[in-house]
Amino acid sequence: MSVETVSLADIGRDLGEQIAETDVYERFERASQAVENDPEAQEKIASFEQLRQEFMAARQTGDADRESLRRVQNAQNELHSLPVMKEYLAAQSDLQNTLEEINKAISEPLSVDFGGEAGGCCHD
Repeated sequence: MSVETVSLADIGRDLGEQIAETDVYERFERASQAVENDPEAQEKIASFEQLRQEFMAARQTGDADRESLRRVQNAQNELHSLPVMKEYLAAQSDLQNTLEEINKAISEPLSVDFGGEAGGCCHD
């Protein structure tokens, strides 16, 4: 099977399907579903998001203070202290690490440094 007969998009889809079958991805999916199905987690997510939105709006108008920041941080800490959220965050971190490893493996044979080219066009 050569690149000529299989498009790179097809190879990417195959890779995505293979990733979806890994234990690390399946753990993430289970943890995500557990959070979605947990009423307490959903309540704390909604509370955190509301406080965060209020803080962001206050920050834009210059009305944000330490107390409002503290409320946001406390809501986030309460949310993250739930066992279902701890598992979700751990599963998410593991999946991100796996995807970063895959990205490095894909990038390794490429000699393109897009970060180095951000400031200009052509180098002699």
